[in-house]
Parts: sequence; structure tokens; C-alpha cells
Amino acid sequence: MVEDRITDGRRIAELISSEIDGREDGELARFSVTNADRDVEPTTDGARAYDVTRDGDRLARAFVHEDRARLEFEDGQDAAAEAAAEVDLRVRPKATTPPRTLVFVESGAEVKRSTDVLQTVSRRLEDGDD
Repeated sequence: MVEDRITDGRRIAELISSEIDGREDGELARFSVTNADRDVEPTTDGARAYDVTRDGDRLARAFVHEDRARLEFEDGQDAAAEAAAEVDLRVRPKATTPPRTLVFVESGAEVKRSTDVLQTVSRRLEDGDD
């Protein structure tokens, strides 16, 4: 049996959202998907799909590209970069004021790893490590 690899950015973002809203274990119990744009269409530069909040405060924003999704961390940038690298997700800084860390989710198989990054960032923020 051959499974298709999910590489549609909008679908990947939907899977991340489902993981965040559908799981209530560990750190994910503290997360919500808010301000969702249900009509978002992927763009080359990425279109904002929704915000990811932790205890009611925005931690990251999700963007959809044609072939991937990305999480743009506004808080815990160093923790996000380290955690993403540890689980083999592509990551890069965004030179803006204030700076951001971009974590790319390029297939459906990477969705659980992206939620692992969210949980690691949450724990590090709780510990005051970032």
C-alpha cells in the first residue's frame, strides 16, 4: 500500500491545527488556535492562516504556502530554533523588529514534530529559559 505524501500547505496547516485543538495532553492543553482565516489561500510568501496561543497569549502564527506551512514564533525564538533543529525541521531566523523564528513544516509527516516544538518552547518559557 502506497500512501500519498501530504505537501499541500493549507492541508498541513489544518493538520497542525487539529493536533493543537484535538490533543489535551501535556503542554498542548495550554494551546489554542485563534483568529483563523477559514478562507485563506496559499501564497508564495505565505498567507496567515491562524494564530497559536498559549494560555491566551499569542506564541506563534501559522502561514500557508503552496507546498508547506510555517510557524512564525514571536516568543521563545531561541527555544523554537533549537527544538526544530533537534527534530529535523527546517528553521531560520527572520530579521524583523522584533525578530522571529520560522519553522517550516513541509509534509504531513512533520506535523507531530511541529507540535513537539510548540511543547518544548512552552516548557522553556515556563522555566524562564528563553
